[in-house]
Amino acid sequence: MTAKLIQGYEVVIGFETHAQLATASKIFSRASTAFGAPPNTQASAIDLALPGTLPVMNKKAVEYAIKLGLALGSDIAHESVFARKNYFYPDLPHGYQISQFDKPVVQGGEVSFYLESGKGADASREKKTVRLVRAHLEADAGKSLHEDFIGMSGIDLNRAGTALLEIVTEPDMRSSEEAVAYARELHKLVTWIGICDGNMQEGSFRCDANVSVRKPGQPLGTRREIKNLNSFKSMQQAIDYEIRWQIEQIEDGHKIVQATVLFNPDTGETRAMRTKEDAADYRYFPDPDLPPLVIAAEWIDQVRAQMPELPRAMAARFVEQYGLPEYDATTLTQSQAMAAYFEDAAGACGQPKLASNWVMGEISRRLNAEEIGIEQARVGSQQLAALIARIHDGTISNNAARQVFDALWNGEGADAAARGEGRDVDALIEAKGLKQMQDTGALEAIVDEVIAANPGNVEQYRAGKDKAFNALVGQVMKASRGKANPQQVNALLKGRLD
Repeated sequence: MTAKLIQGYEVVIGFETHAQLATASKIFSRASTAFGAPPNTQASAIDLALPGTLPVMNKKAVEYAIKLGLALGSDIAHESVFARKNYFYPDLPHGYQISQFDKPVVQGGEVSFYLESGKGADASREKKTVRLVRAHLEADAGKSLHEDFIGMSGIDLNRAGTALLEIVTEPDMRSSEEAVAYARELHKLVTWIGICDGNMQEGSFRCDANVSVRKPGQPLGTRREIKNLNSFKSMQQAIDYEIRWQIEQIEDGHKIVQATVLFNPDTGETRAMRTKEDAADYRYFPDPDLPPLVIAAEWIDQVRAQMPELPRAMAARFVEQYGLPEYDATTLTQSQAMAAYFEDAAGACGQPKLASNWVMGEISRRLNAEEIGIEQARVGSQQLAALIARIHDGTISNNAARQVFDALWNGEGADAAARGEGRDVDALIEAKGLKQMQDTGALEAIVDEVIAANPGNVEQYRAGKDKAFNALVGQVMKASRGKANPQQVNALLKGRLD
């Protein structure tokens, strides 16, 4: 599919994502990385750049880099080098950042995802792949606090030295929707393999978007980098605004100047923070305090053996093992917790497609409404399995099942042990009198009464009007107080009318 043009311009987007690694201590010191501590209480002598201190590499951070490389299909460098990235800022005690430059630990790789567009009959899904340039280890800077002080700024060095992986893409994305879909997929991957908690509000997953525009077939335009996008909503708003701004500038005869910009979610606008530096401005050189990072092939093999099943592989297995559509499989593997919930329910009830429908439908609707994860779902996987089993064996109708689900979600039912085994489902069905009619003779009598009482609908149905048949079904369901099996009602009515 060709790239969508905006006012005749092609949009070009590349990403740099800082994933804070889920290590207990910092990348070059033993200081804690716990979030929320009082300012400057988690900064060691190394983080403060006191004279005579030397950095020591955090082995777990390297392991996490290897994990990411394996998950992305990247090359993992057997030897990589740390470099000093020189710049001055008050929250950078050393006067340089320890990073990697020409020899990063993770090289190449790709992220694939589906981009959805349209709705209803016009809905479509297109597979997209974004190539990665590299992912390199580095130490985070501290944090400047501008809003908490009048006439001055505060410096909190708790974050200084926290382990980061900066993941850099090629400029492969062509719309804000594609950029957000990429970011969501990368976010899912780093949390799935357990290297990052993904908390965007706490700064654990920060995205910088490099945005430029050009006429089709022209060289790449001058880019502007939108820094520290910490929500998917802000990400799309910021990129859309930046695209419009750049096009307006070019159409008015102005040149785009390479710059770093910030997005203000209150105004919905970006503003220039500083002119954008190039690599030469940072005067990179190998850090003399750190030897080359050497990763043995045996270590990579050990990490590979401990890797969880990745989302794409799991989705493919769901299609093969459970016969699910690819859409279902992709949706159910948005998180390990959701995938595990589905597999527990599907395994217990033996109806994977019904389990998928309920997880993607009623369960997801409740979770979204209450803004909670599936780990906090108030209907357990075994309860859902028991409910689906009662739908499948004809004990209850779909409408009755929703009533039982509502009751379960609202805390009705048996004790905790019964809930864990799904035994409270049967108890609720019994207590609420929701069992479908099992007495065929009684149902046949109701059908006969409805036919006799509705000659007009009978005549219309025989004249070819399907709506009249649905009206008769509704009358039978009403007369049975909703306890008749709809499939059985359909069969009995057709048997008498056809």
